[in-house]
Amino acid sequence: MSNRLATETSPYLLQHKDNPVDWYPWGEEALARARDEGKPILVSIGYAACHWCHVMERESFEDPQVAALMNERYVCIKVDREERPDVDAIYMDAVQALTGRGGWPLNAFLTPEGAPFYAGTYFPPEPRQGMPSWPQVVMAVADAFHERRDEVDDTAERLLPRLAGAANLPPTPGAPATDALDAAQAALRSGYDWEHGGFQKGAPKFPPASAIEFLLGRGEREMALHTLRAMAAGAMYDQIGGGFARYSVDARWVIPHFEKMLYDNALLARAYLHGYQVSGEELFLRVCTETLDWVLRDLRQEEGGFASSLDADSEGEEGRFYVWTPDEMRTVAGDAAVAYFGLDGPPNFEGKWAPVRAGRDPEDLEAIKLALREARGERVWPGLDDKRLTAWNALMIAALADAGGALERPDYVDAAVACAEFLWRDLRDDRGRLLRTYNRGRAQLGAYLEDHAFLLEALLTLYGATFDPRWFAASRELAEAILERFADAEHGGFFATADDHETLVARRKELEDTPIPSGASSAAYGLLRLGALTGERRYEEAAEGVLQLLHGVAPQYPSAFGHVLQALDFHLSPVKEVAIVGPDAAPLERVVRGAFRPHMVLAGGAGGGVPLLEGRDPVDGRAAAYVCEHFTCQRPVTAPDDLAHLL
Repeated sequence: MSNRLATETSPYLLQHKDNPVDWYPWGEEALARARDEGKPILVSIGYAACHWCHVMERESFEDPQVAALMNERYVCIKVDREERPDVDAIYMDAVQALTGRGGWPLNAFLTPEGAPFYAGTYFPPEPRQGMPSWPQVVMAVADAFHERRDEVDDTAERLLPRLAGAANLPPTPGAPATDALDAAQAALRSGYDWEHGGFQKGAPKFPPASAIEFLLGRGEREMALHTLRAMAAGAMYDQIGGGFARYSVDARWVIPHFEKMLYDNALLARAYLHGYQVSGEELFLRVCTETLDWVLRDLRQEEGGFASSLDADSEGEEGRFYVWTPDEMRTVAGDAAVAYFGLDGPPNFEGKWAPVRAGRDPEDLEAIKLALREARGERVWPGLDDKRLTAWNALMIAALADAGGALERPDYVDAAVACAEFLWRDLRDDRGRLLRTYNRGRAQLGAYLEDHAFLLEALLTLYGATFDPRWFAASRELAEAILERFADAEHGGFFATADDHETLVARRKELEDTPIPSGASSAAYGLLRLGALTGERRYEEAAEGVLQLLHGVAPQYPSAFGHVLQALDFHLSPVKEVAIVGPDAAPLERVVRGAFRPHMVLAGGAGGGVPLLEGRDPVDGRAAAYVCEHFTCQRPVTAPDDLAHLL
């Protein structure tokens, strides 16, 4: 018999629909029951690709006796952290405050009013390595709630100020200056791993896409390109099928945590594209296109949106889909493949081999990869989390549009357009407001700041790749929604949730750009770009509110604030505003799109209400480019070489 999760659309929640635990989805029904019955709430948070979430489900949540303990003592709620980042962020802060560490599965115990008083991550079914068993925790916390309620309420009250995150952070005194950018770059250098790449020494290592983009934008190549090469050589990068796993368990990017997330691959595809544009290294181009091709092949859904992730596990084992024995690979692709992918050395993952790039490329590398990919495709596949999240799909729109324009790949641009059309059509409610998630024909949940901000940035990038004015118009609509519904009039910046969002125990601001850009930094960057295209100062002023909050702290912790540093760099740099008009403009467009130009905005085509295009005309019937700063333009040019000189 299924529980209350059976009608949900999240694959993670549906994984738990047959548990004997009487799970509720997060919502008023569960919260009201807890208040009415005076019961504590147990909130268990995870996501579909989470290996230890699966382990805890098998060990504990599928056990009828354990479930009976939970059902008797608590109102039990299951949360997909990807659908509800607001709920996840609050209780992740709680577990970090209480234990000094975090992760998933996240298990938080709340008062009936939703205030946390105890939290942890994974618990085993029996006591192990100093950890209590899950049944012990369930019973002990329930006893504490009923027998020592004063202590419970005191703990909850002391935690509440922490749960607001950065919502009460005051603006940093003084105006942002380029000194902050210099300090951030110096801090990244001081902590750099010169042996293996990356901005933290030791393990684990997460791919630092935003920090790499910041450095490339500042003209720094040594650290950025070294890290790109290092990540591309290890098994965190899927050498056979393309795409990146979520992080490396070791310090050398060799041993992956095998789940593959849409957001990582969108961000890294752009980082490798920009690395290729500044260096000309063919490896970076290959990694970029292989990653995007993998996304189009394995994550794209029929309406044009993209699934969220591929699981780490298949057949109950982490990495089983991806690892090989030398004999398996030799049978499919020969000795050259075994040597190239490092299978002639010691195993690197639990007695098997996760392929790395261990030698020079053989001439028939593409044929070898294709043969191995086809053979691997016959295995049992990892589970697919096929929900489409607006924010993550927006990141992929930006990657496809950027790469499509730069590499003259119309298939990438077409895929970006199809995804944007899907989001704008199917992920808005009857008032035109953006929604968060879509699956099984149903869109739901009001969108967060990150959904609006990522899509704002993505549609500006898509407009620059297509000159289709509908994407510029949609960008302005999103910007207005951000200003109206998310802005903090008191301290500046933006809240993570809208002003009409469900009331939780705290209304937060999310400011750190790990593992993906924060909604605030993305909003700042998008509004700055929109301001440069429109000349409207109010967009820039709203973005400055974010920069004023963070220009002091970001240089101290640059690996955690890579995207806001990009926005700050854009804000403090001379920005070129380029308008291209007239027939047969492809040679001029190629000059602008083909290079990495982080301090530029681009408009073109027939106008469509884009202020930067107003009054711009072809020259003697020929396509012309106008290069401007603060809407003051130089004489138009018609020759590609002349345009390149101005940029």
